[in-house]
Amino acid sequence: MLRLPRFKYLRPKTAREAARMAAELGPRAMFVAGGTDLFPKLKRRQFDVDALIGLDFLSHEIRNGSKECVIGAGATLAAATGDAHLNEWLTGYAEAAGLVSSPPLRNAGTVGGNLCVDTRCNYYDMTYEWRKAAGFCMKKDGDICLVAPSSPRCWAVTSSDTAPVAIALDGVVTLTGPDGDRELPVSSLYRDDGIDYMAKQPNEVVTSLTLPADPKTSTAYVKLRRRGSIDFPIAGAAVAMQLDGDEVISCRIVLSAVASHPLEATAAEAFLKGKRVNDDTIRETAEIAAKSAKPLDNADLSHFWRKRMVRVVVERSLALAATRTPGSTVKLSGRYPE
Repeated sequence: MLRLPRFKYLRPKTAREAARMAAELGPRAMFVAGGTDLFPKLKRRQFDVDALIGLDFLSHEIRNGSKECVIGAGATLAAATGDAHLNEWLTGYAEAAGLVSSPPLRNAGTVGGNLCVDTRCNYYDMTYEWRKAAGFCMKKDGDICLVAPSSPRCWAVTSSDTAPVAIALDGVVTLTGPDGDRELPVSSLYRDDGIDYMAKQPNEVVTSLTLPADPKTSTAYVKLRRRGSIDFPIAGAAVAMQLDGDEVISCRIVLSAVASHPLEATAAEAFLKGKRVNDDTIRETAEIAAKSAKPLDNADLSHFWRKRMVRVVVERSLALAATRTPGSTVKLSGRYPE
């Protein structure tokens, strides 16, 4: 049985206090909210900490307005999945939250935690003994990326389901540091680096997520994984789209689990804008989007197959978003199952 290491558990009352604790304690302290990803990794000795700083004080409230939805970072993924307003106006986000892990873990995992969830790799997400036997990797205890030994960087992949949708919607996070608050687009929250994957400062706390709620925008998220529950994504596609009848006014396409950060398919977006949505344009757009995905052999199933399946998840996500758009006149063949 894997056991947690010994650590101090600190309970600040505010985000500012938590940020100051983190600044004082340095890299030997970490924040914990739901702990659904952190605690297993502590058991596998993927992190070495002396203290955990609890974030129980974070708001669990979901405030729905006519123009935006503000979600407290402490809101559980289950609460986001079950929120009626999110399901109606920000369907893709509610979908993504509902596809994270399993029901028990969505009852504990938080909106802020899923935005900050660690990158994953088959050579990294193993027990200490396994990693020692294989030769430690660059992300923990070693100096070589075992999936790409000649590379100077780590290629662990992003594993958040909700981040791609938040980016597609132009979401904004509020960060609290030791000296104050700041806002940051979710698209700027990540770096293309498997180790240093967060652009926020280590002592900053994500306190809320704001998503624009435009009734003209429809969203969808499609996730690929081996099983229908529990598993992290091995490919995913988030789409936010505006249509005039069947003509695309704007579209954002963001991919999950195919790079070290949520990957925006900008060439595919540019191709689709101004075109009429039909089976052919969806297929062509998905082909362009898939070209930007370069999965490596460090996640579940074959990376060659995952590369081909990126096109499929993009097709399905585009079809869902197009048919959900208010006033849409899009007619598709029905070859895109949910």
